[in-house]
Amino acid sequence: MVILRFKMYDLRFKKFTLLLFFISLFSFQKISAQVINDTAQIITKLDDECQMRDLEFYPYTEIYSAPFYNLPADYFFLISTQKELAARDNSIHSSIQPYIPFFSYKYSINSIIHNAKRNEVINSLFYEDVLRVKSKDEDEKRFYLRLDPLLNLEFGRDRESTTPQQNLYTNTRGFIGSGSVGSKVYFETMFAENQSLFPDYIATAAKNSSVVPGQGRWKDYKKTGFDYAFSSGFVSVQAFKNVNVQVGHGKQKIGNGYRSLLLSDNSFNYPYARITQQWFKGRLQYTNIYAVLMNLTSASAIINPNVERLWQKKAASFQYLSVNPTKWLNIGFFQGLIWQPADERNKQHLSWQYFNPVIYTNLPEYGLNNRNNILIGADLKIKLTNKFNVYGQVMLDNLKDTRYLIPSNGYGGQAGFNYFDAFGIKNLFLQMEYNEVHQSSVIPIAPNQPIPEAYTHYGQSLAYTNTTLLYKNSLQWFGYYTQEIIFIAAYKWKRFFVNAKYNYINIDPPLAASFGYGASIINTKIGYTINPAYNLNIALGMNYRTGYNRNPAIPQSLQAEKTNYIYIALRTNLYNLYYDF
Repeated sequence: MVILRFKMYDLRFKKFTLLLFFISLFSFQKISAQVINDTAQIITKLDDECQMRDLEFYPYTEIYSAPFYNLPADYFFLISTQKELAARDNSIHSSIQPYIPFFSYKYSINSIIHNAKRNEVINSLFYEDVLRVKSKDEDEKRFYLRLDPLLNLEFGRDRESTTPQQNLYTNTRGFIGSGSVGSKVYFETMFAENQSLFPDYIATAAKNSSVVPGQGRWKDYKKTGFDYAFSSGFVSVQAFKNVNVQVGHGKQKIGNGYRSLLLSDNSFNYPYARITQQWFKGRLQYTNIYAVLMNLTSASAIINPNVERLWQKKAASFQYLSVNPTKWLNIGFFQGLIWQPADERNKQHLSWQYFNPVIYTNLPEYGLNNRNNILIGADLKIKLTNKFNVYGQVMLDNLKDTRYLIPSNGYGGQAGFNYFDAFGIKNLFLQMEYNEVHQSSVIPIAPNQPIPEAYTHYGQSLAYTNTTLLYKNSLQWFGYYTQEIIFIAAYKWKRFFVNAKYNYINIDPPLAASFGYGASIINTKIGYTINPAYNLNIALGMNYRTGYNRNPAIPQSLQAEKTNYIYIALRTNLYNLYYDF
């Protein structure tokens, strides 16, 4: 039966696909036996290499500290890590985040901190985690736990706001913790509770979508504010030498750019299981992710007003094959599948194809226009030098789909470069990126109704950020044609940092009756890192944005929307927030 499905494939691809299939099946069988065995021996099995040098990804002198690896951490905070991965002799598969230290611990990542002070008070404030618990026997190193605050105490003013409330702020309080048990188990957990008064354009997007971008549903806070909370957590088990298993609640990112057209950390967290394999001395990495997503559509036709509403579930699976033909070249192949959503009882009906772990083998069955929504793509990274990389992505979805108002034309592309230590200046980083996503990518064109199988979670795109933040306008659900160019610059000197980013976005509608939109956004920030163990920093920043609403029904003098938000913040930058739309 398997051979019949592969008739259209040439013999060489057939052999490669069958090899992946049997590797995956072998891995699943071995995982189940190995996990049981590891769980039984987890306290007694010792391994000196499991100290934070392995699990936390890189060492400092005397004091071990590093960013938590579950989240695709703040983009600017990860630049020093990306600099190490950009070297031509580094073969880590850097296109999928978060990275897995079990596969990557032999590569050390340089820190801005070289030597910790011997004064305990100074260490606690400026070098160490707030709480550390570890085994008494230093030689055994059976258990390790770290706990730190999660903060964003931000206050500012939008000088262009037309509303009476011009003072804006975000008040985030929470915690993040991680630890290891033995040499093969790592765990992490995070929780944050927030109240925010946003600039007008963010508040409008949150009200239109019922979701704070990337951070889940909200309830009213005061008259114009938002109250919301989010959490994540996972357990990572190195089942055996070549296979890692993660189970948790979080998000992933695939790509080398600021944006991703395949799978982004743009949307809210979701439950997932991730199985990652490495073969052929690390040249090939294969990842399967199985997730449960949500549509903000009631799961039942009858809504009980006295209980929390249940939302419609939909299953998703993602496969990513990353190949390093050489250390300076990485090629990746991607497939994402969003299954038909649950029925009126919120029960998911899945066939065996959903669990099929082999990339592209569901494509002949469903194609790109089936209700079981498949999105495919590929990415590329070339290390031209140790300091200069070029990268790109292509994406295909909903090609020539005539089920909706007009034929779909869903495809997209990305091209960009990274320049580390630019012009010979240490720690100066420059990046330019161009993204183009055509109409009906991610969301097919269907006016006045949501698409249950859309490539979304909690109403936000799982891929390109700007695809769905503006799609819900006057109950019109469209896939927009979007172009964006991004310029990024960052510089660090000891603990001081300066970041700057410019986005120019052009969004055109698929129908002549609709209107286009554009935005020009400048984000700048200057700050000081107080404690690098959990990236506690203080910063002064500006978000200057001009949005252009090209609607003939609106007077030209009112078509421009301006934001000039200046703020000061004390925060721990451990996750990305995409407010540049």
